[in-house]
Amino acid sequence: MGTRFQSFLLLFLLSCLIFISATSSEQKGDGTLRIGLKKRKLNRANRLASQLFLKNRGSWSSKGFFHLNDGNSDTVPLKNYLDAQYYGDITIGTPPQKFTAIFDTGSSNLWMPSSKCYLSVACYFHSKYTASESSTYKKNGKPASIRYGTGAISGYFSNDDVKIGDLVIKDQEFIEATNEPGITFLVAKFDGILGLGFKEIAVGNSTPVWYNMVEKGLVKEQIFSFWLNRNPQDQEGGEIVFGGVDPKHFKGEHTYVPVTRKGYWQFDMGDLQIAGKPTGYCSKGCSAIADSGTSLLTGPTSVITMINHAIGAVGVASKECKTVIGQYGKTMLNSLLSQADPRKVCSQIGLCGFDQRMGIKSVLDDGTSDLINEAMCSVCEMATVWMQSELNQNETQERILSYAAELCDHIPSPNQQSAVNCEKVSSMPIVTFTIGGKPFDLSPQDYIFKIGDGVQSQCTSGFTAMDIPPPRGPLWILGDIFMGPYHTVFDYGKARVGFAKSA
Repeated sequence: MGTRFQSFLLLFLLSCLIFISATSSEQKGDGTLRIGLKKRKLNRANRLASQLFLKNRGSWSSKGFFHLNDGNSDTVPLKNYLDAQYYGDITIGTPPQKFTAIFDTGSSNLWMPSSKCYLSVACYFHSKYTASESSTYKKNGKPASIRYGTGAISGYFSNDDVKIGDLVIKDQEFIEATNEPGITFLVAKFDGILGLGFKEIAVGNSTPVWYNMVEKGLVKEQIFSFWLNRNPQDQEGGEIVFGGVDPKHFKGEHTYVPVTRKGYWQFDMGDLQIAGKPTGYCSKGCSAIADSGTSLLTGPTSVITMINHAIGAVGVASKECKTVIGQYGKTMLNSLLSQADPRKVCSQIGLCGFDQRMGIKSVLDDGTSDLINEAMCSVCEMATVWMQSELNQNETQERILSYAAELCDHIPSPNQQSAVNCEKVSSMPIVTFTIGGKPFDLSPQDYIFKIGDGVQSQCTSGFTAMDIPPPRGPLWILGDIFMGPYHTVFDYGKARVGFAKSA
């Protein structure tokens, strides 16, 4: 199955490729800028890069598009690569040096490869900023380093004029990356990242580009909005508007929720439903972020496993999982039936936290026992979520234990997608997120990627697992899988995020 799945992933990436290049630009009378885009056909040379990108993608948020009819906003068309990277053009310096950038709401710094990046292969495959060629360059020199999931960069700060669409942000502090280790950025179609998160997570206490746009009066309203075009047949990759929204890209009214923690665009989310059935995991609330720099939709392993089971996604069978269910399942279930706090069940039976009387600690001193205990504790906590969800549905004890055992075969690998049966896509359930007290449905067409037709078709799930520990987590990351069907407004002035159905 491994070889077949790897081949599928490669085919998936190849077929989803939407590499869009600028062909023209037009300045409207209202002061907005539109840039014509087109697709470039995929060729065999992209295959290796496509495969490596998925394998090493990580999640940008681990560290993460419209037009307004007035003269104080600007539109930046986005390019869509592999339905995983949405990026657009910016320039730095005088005369302008052109770059492509990910507009990432999951980070806050602007960085580009430096002409002084000599030892990283990635720098030789992307445009590099040359300070000596810019008359508006100002030396800074403060050291900087950022880690994004599997990727990382380091270098130093510089200052220069940055142009986005038709807006010029003068004397913007940014990072010249002199080191980009690994292959994550080597295979990326973009040159660097332009962070749109809050200043609280900016490396080096740097003032983000968006803050300077607001403070220098370059936008009328303190909002920006994203439209991500998920239609692989369409020429447009999407659009981001600084200063407003474009009504033609969404239906109805936006549902707004306040930012609960500045840094990422983080907000409270209600319970999750699978085919109308509450999971119970977020019944008391969960935290989520809207992250344009993350291609998929990530959540805690326990709930992603429930989704995988419901849609028939093939995960990684866990020996520890079946061991826990077999040996401790009835005890866990009895604890839940006795109204025990679900968060304490695993510690009460000795699977989480060291308890010498329970005999959990092995006499081995090589660290192996600690890893086993950690894995069994994690499985126990997931199984508790599964059992509690079934108890809420008044299922029998026998059915609850059987369901938990079934889920063991659907536990996903972290940051990896899972294969599904294309013939069953039409019968797959709606997955519903509750935001601001309102339901936001994701259909199989939203969360399943399909390549080809007939017997040659291959499908994969857009849900992936990521367990972010407290105090930041557990955290749901609503990436492009969610932001595609739902037009997203980031309201900096009122510290809120809004969602409406994309038109």
